[in-house]
Amino acid sequence: MIVSAELVASEALVPQAATGIFEFSWLLVVLPLLSALVLILFGSQLGRFAPWLGVASMGVITVIGLLLFFAMISLPVSDRLIIDSIYEWFAVGDFVVPVALQLDPLSMSFVLLVTIVGALIHVYSVSYMSHDPNQSRFFAYMNFFVAAMLLLVLADNYLLLYVGWEGVGLASYLLIGFWQYKPSAAAAAKKAFIVNRVGDLGLALSVMVMVFVFGGVTFELIDTEIGSAPSWVPLVLGLLLLLAACGKSAQFPLQSWLLDAMEGPTPVSALIHAATMVTAGVYLVVRSADIYELSNFASNAVLVVALISLLMGAVIGAAKDDIKKVLAGSTMSQIGYMMVAAALGPIGLVFAIFHLITHGFFKSNMFLGAGSVMHALHDEVNMRRYGALRKVMLLTFLTFGAGYLAILGVPPFAGFFSKDSIVEAAFSESLFVGALTTLGAGLTGYYMTRLFVMTFFGKPRWPKDSHPHESGPLMTVPMILLALGSVFAGVVLYSGKRFEQWLEPVTGFIEPVLPFPKLWLEVMLISVVFLGAAIAVWQYRSVSATTPEKVSVLTKAARADLYGDKFNESVLMRPGWSLSESLARFDTHGVDGVVNAVGATAKFTSWRLRRLQTGYIRSYAMFVAVSMVVLMGILVLVLQA
Repeated sequence: MIVSAELVASEALVPQAATGIFEFSWLLVVLPLLSALVLILFGSQLGRFAPWLGVASMGVITVIGLLLFFAMISLPVSDRLIIDSIYEWFAVGDFVVPVALQLDPLSMSFVLLVTIVGALIHVYSVSYMSHDPNQSRFFAYMNFFVAAMLLLVLADNYLLLYVGWEGVGLASYLLIGFWQYKPSAAAAAKKAFIVNRVGDLGLALSVMVMVFVFGGVTFELIDTEIGSAPSWVPLVLGLLLLLAACGKSAQFPLQSWLLDAMEGPTPVSALIHAATMVTAGVYLVVRSADIYELSNFASNAVLVVALISLLMGAVIGAAKDDIKKVLAGSTMSQIGYMMVAAALGPIGLVFAIFHLITHGFFKSNMFLGAGSVMHALHDEVNMRRYGALRKVMLLTFLTFGAGYLAILGVPPFAGFFSKDSIVEAAFSESLFVGALTTLGAGLTGYYMTRLFVMTFFGKPRWPKDSHPHESGPLMTVPMILLALGSVFAGVVLYSGKRFEQWLEPVTGFIEPVLPFPKLWLEVMLISVVFLGAAIAVWQYRSVSATTPEKVSVLTKAARADLYGDKFNESVLMRPGWSLSESLARFDTHGVDGVVNAVGATAKFTSWRLRRLQTGYIRSYAMFVAVSMVVLMGILVLVLQA
C-alpha cells in the first residue's frame, strides 16, 4: 500500500484476522441479497409489507455498518486492515482465490455511504413507488443492487470484486429498464448494459494479466509484487482498469449510457447514478493506486479522460431542459473531478474519496428533490414547464437549495471543502490542470443556477390543470436528512483533517503546495462560480415554456450529448454492422460455397461414374480391352523414351 513519508513504519497497515464484530461483516452482503430473493419469490404474497422488508434489510445493514465503523476507529492505525476469510472459492495448483472481505478505511467509507444513503432512498421509494403494481420487484432489484455494490467494495481480491462489478451491472440493467413497457426505458437499459460490457472487458482482461504475471489476484499480493514486475505490467493494467472505470463511472468515451439511464425511476437515479454505481470506477482507480504510481502514462491517461469528462458533462448539463438529464450531466462532471484527484496520486487520492462522499449526499439529495417536483407535476421532467415552485413546495425548495449550494462550493456547504481541495491539488500539479478544473467550477455555477432558477423562480409555467403540492413525510424526511449531509458533511470531515488522517494509511497523503496563496484560490473559485451563476440568472430571468430552436452551434451539440451517440454509431456501430454483414456474406458465399462446391463435384462425379455401371458383360469386356490397349501404348512410349 502507498504510505506517506510522515507515517512511521510501525503504523503501516498489517492484515488482521477478523474477530469480534468484524466476523459478521458478511451480513452486509448476505442480508440484502436474502431480502431480494424473498421479495422476488414471495413479494406478491407480502402485499403492502413487501417494500418495508426491503427497507428493514437496509436499516439492519446500516446499523451493522455503523457498528463496524465505530469498532474500526477504536483500533490503532496499524490494525485497521481486517480480512474476513469466509471460505476458499477455488484452487488450481498454486492459484487460490478466497471469498474474503477486506475492511479498511477505504472500504468502510463506501460501506457507510452505500448503507446510509441507500436506506434513505429506500424509505423515499416507499412513497414514490406506492402506486406501481410491481413495487415488490422494484425493492428486490434495489436490495440486489446494494448487495452487489457492497460486495464490490468489500472484496479483498480483483476476481471477487469482478463478481460484484457484474452484479452491479445486472442490477443497473434491471432498474433502468424497470418500466420496460416504455420502449425508451427498454432501449436505455440495453444501451447501459452493452456500453458497460465494453468496460467490463477491461476488468476481465486485467484479472487475466494478474493471474499470468503474479499467479494471484488479491490486493495484498498485487500491491506487494507490482513494484518488481516488468514495466509493461503497470502500464497495461492501468489502461485496462481505466477502461473498466470509464464504463461504470460514465467517463469519456463510455459516457453515452448515463443520460439515457434517466428513464429509470428517480430513486434509481439517486441511488445508482448519483451515490453508488457511478463511483465504482473511482473506487477501482483509488484501490489500484499502487499500479498507477508506477506508470506515468496510465496516470496521465486517467487525468486526460477525467478532464474531458469534467468539461463534457458540464457543457451537456448546461443545454438540457430535462431536470434529471441536467443532474446526470452534472454527475458525469463531478465524477470527472474525482478522477482528476485520483490521477494525481497521493496529492489527490484522499480528496477523490472526500468529494465522492460529499457528492453522494448532495447529488442524491437533488435527485430526490427532482423526484419530488416530478411527483407534484404528474412526472413532468421539462423545466420549462416548472417555475415558481418555491411558493408551493417550500421544503423541496430548501432541501434542494442545500444541495445546489453544496455543488457550487459555497462555504460552508460540503462541496466547498471537497471540490476546492481537488482544485487545490490540481493547481499544485499543473497550472493548466488547475485552470481547467476552475473552468469546470464556473460551468457548474452556470448550469446548476439555470436549473435552480428555471425550477423554483420566475412565473408559473405548469399546465392549468396541475396543482403542485409538497410531498409527504416519507419523501421529505430523507430529503431533509440528505440536505443536512449537504450542509455539514464537508465541515465535519474537513475540520481537524479528520478524513485525511482516516484515509491516509490506505492512500497516503502529500500536502498540496500551491504556487500562490490559498486565499487567492478560494477567492478566485468563488468569483468564477458566482460569475457563472450571475450569467445564468441574467439569461433565464425570463423563461419560455417552449424550447427555442434558434440556438448556437455549441448548444445544438450539447443538446445532442456532444454527438456521442452519433460518434458511436458512425465509428463503432455501423462499421460493426458492415463487418458482420461482410463476414456473413463470406461465410455464405465463401465458406459455404466451397463446401457446397465440393459436395456438388462429388455428386456429379459419382453420377458420371454410375453411368458406367451398365450391367452388360460385353460393355465391361470392351472397357477392359480398351484399357489394355491404352496401357500398352503408354508402356511402349515410355520404353522408347
